[in-house]
Amino acid sequence: MEPRPRFVIEAAEAEFMAKQSGQTVLQLLPSLVKPAQRLARPPISQFNVGAVGHGSSGRIFFGVNVEFPGLPLHHSIHAEQFLVTNLSLHSEPHLDSFAVSSAPCGHCRQFLQELRGAPAIKILITEPDGGCRSDFEPLLSLLPHRFGPDDLLSRDVPLLLEPHDNRLEFPIEAGGGLCNGGGENGFIEDELKRVALEAANASHAPYTKCPSGVAIRDCDGRVYRGSYAESAAYNPSLGPVQAALVAYIASGCEGGGYERIVAAVLVEKEGAMIRQEETARLLLRSISPRCEFRAFHCVSGCKKGCC
Repeated sequence: MEPRPRFVIEAAEAEFMAKQSGQTVLQLLPSLVKPAQRLARPPISQFNVGAVGHGSSGRIFFGVNVEFPGLPLHHSIHAEQFLVTNLSLHSEPHLDSFAVSSAPCGHCRQFLQELRGAPAIKILITEPDGGCRSDFEPLLSLLPHRFGPDDLLSRDVPLLLEPHDNRLEFPIEAGGGLCNGGGENGFIEDELKRVALEAANASHAPYTKCPSGVAIRDCDGRVYRGSYAESAAYNPSLGPVQAALVAYIASGCEGGGYERIVAAVLVEKEGAMIRQEETARLLLRSISPRCEFRAFHCVSGCKKGCC
């Protein structure tokens, strides 16, 4: 039986691996890019991209590109987006550096701007034979004339990877909570609603102020969450379903096929200017036709005098 794929290497193990190879952890990153590439899921392009990042905690994170047959390419997850989402799922506060198999596209260079101190993130691009095309260089050198959060937000607004609390809750008139009744199925849906609400409250949506979150459940009962993550340039934003799928893939799920996803819940703000529901429904129906999908709307707690 093959070992389950790993998308996180704990700090102590990373230090041990580096010591065994006579390197620093930073020098170790390029050697892990090829193993990361093998975990990619690009059925359309057949072009595997792997990104291996080092967080401030000392942990190492993998990111890979993911494509979905039958869907437009803008539904795809870029390796750098996967990497950043993987950090977020593990409460990693900062991305210090990463090695990647191909130069980050403009889409990803822009998405990375949502991180605090983005211009200083160190990037190394590897060669196909496993060598290095260059030394680590700052993101600023790849995007010297940057547009990002500093152009639109005040300095006290939390950025991606920083704690968010969007203070959303389900309206009291809809039951004031999660209980749907209906026996076991009701409790299963309650859990998905709770997790999706947590994901929506952690969502990075400072530009549209339309946070959203998704929770998905596989056939073994495991639940995975994903939070919407916006970009100042809008288009590189990552949808909550894609973020939840990052969690699903990064868990090393046995079998790994999307058909194992059997239920999903989206939570988004009532009356939101942008809506995720139909996009989420489309993607989930495409990859797992038997997945039960439901959407719920929440309201800002501020409307009830809590802030």
